Amino acid sequence: MEQIRGSRSIRFPAFSWRAGLHPSAATWVLLQQLVVRGLVAVKFLALGRILGPAAIGSVSVALLAVAIAESLSDTGLAQAIIQGREAPTRSQLGSVLTTLATRGVFISLLLASLAPAMFHMFHLRAGELGLLQLAAIVPLIRGAMSPAYFVVQRERRFQHISAIEISASIADCSVAIGTALTGAGVYAALIGTMTGESIKTSLTWITMRPRPPLRLAWSGIGHYVRFSRWIWASSVVTLVLNQFDKVVVATLLGPAQFGAYQMSSRLAQMLLADAAIAMSQFLFPTFAAQHRQEPKKAARLFKRYLALLLCALAMVVLVLRASATQLFSLVLGKSWLGAVPLFDIFVINMAVGALIALLVAYLRAIGSPKTTTHASILQVLVLVATVPLATRHWGATGVAWSLTAGLSVSAAFMFYRLTRSK
Repeated sequence: MEQIRGSRSIRFPAFSWRAGLHPSAATWVLLQQLVVRGLVAVKFLALGRILGPAAIGSVSVALLAVAIAESLSDTGLAQAIIQGREAPTRSQLGSVLTTLATRGVFISLLLASLAPAMFHMFHLRAGELGLLQLAAIVPLIRGAMSPAYFVVQRERRFQHISAIEISASIADCSVAIGTALTGAGVYAALIGTMTGESIKTSLTWITMRPRPPLRLAWSGIGHYVRFSRWIWASSVVTLVLNQFDKVVVATLLGPAQFGAYQMSSRLAQMLLADAAIAMSQFLFPTFAAQHRQEPKKAARLFKRYLALLLCALAMVVLVLRASATQLFSLVLGKSWLGAVPLFDIFVINMAVGALIALLVAYLRAIGSPKTTTHASILQVLVLVATVPLATRHWGATGVAWSLTAGLSVSAAFMFYRLTRSK
């Protein structure tokens, strides 16, 4: 009888579209995705129109530096807490907080010290060194976030998470656009990001339980580290996959070309990949909870989401490629029309990325994070083999096609491993 009750308690969030406004419903994840990504779109599209491609390229360089540093030091503790069979104790959360806060301090100091070198490496304009130094504060704020956030994710309290993420995004978008209009220039985007991250960090401490003890502690999380080492390895490989092309374009072509490359990539991501990534935040803990109870039901749930996603992606890709020119002209203006050929490629790229987000959520939920790491390594090998030649002959367009090829190989490998495991 207990097993039957446990199964029913898991089934509820798995078929969450019937659950309406239940705190664990997928409705909240979708609402969060719609509002947060919509606000991100408004923020960067507005800044793109106000500041132009070169300024967006400079901002992207600063955020690129943050992303690289955070990926290299990703602990994987969040995923380990969500996937683990037992919920963490307050003492363990204290150790997680110590680890994450220390990581944030380290990244901030590293970025601040490397700012002059990055300024010259990425050909930033005079007066933009402070942009890199300001970006160094972002990881410090993120590192102070309460690890109770991961417990809330584990317990699938998506309504709570949605409220915090939406509040932070509203502040980010409002402050960024407001400061840009008042003359803050390239600094507007980072000022908005810092405001949003500060609000998110504060709300995790104010509204989430259990609160970890505020003391230095490192013990008691060895079992999380054993799982998270694969997450860290995957993060390092993903760093190469996600940032390698950006580094190549930024260093070789400068901020203006990098701005066009980034905007086309970001716009395709907003319209395609972000929805799947948001759903993976719901599906990872849901798959994990279902798998702990009945693995076969978790597999069936995965197949249903996979079929739905494939149909949706095919339709959206066709529509976006057909309307790309009109979209850029209407939203960003004619100065951005040179980015349309890149956008056509990134639409395909992000569709494959959306598929991978679902695969990664399921593989990590069933306790196989190493499969995703191996798939990422294959993707790196494809990039190493194709990017030099593609860049030489086709420039940024060649880099974009190389990324698409690597993503396709990665997705195919994960499908193969899932088929073999069955």
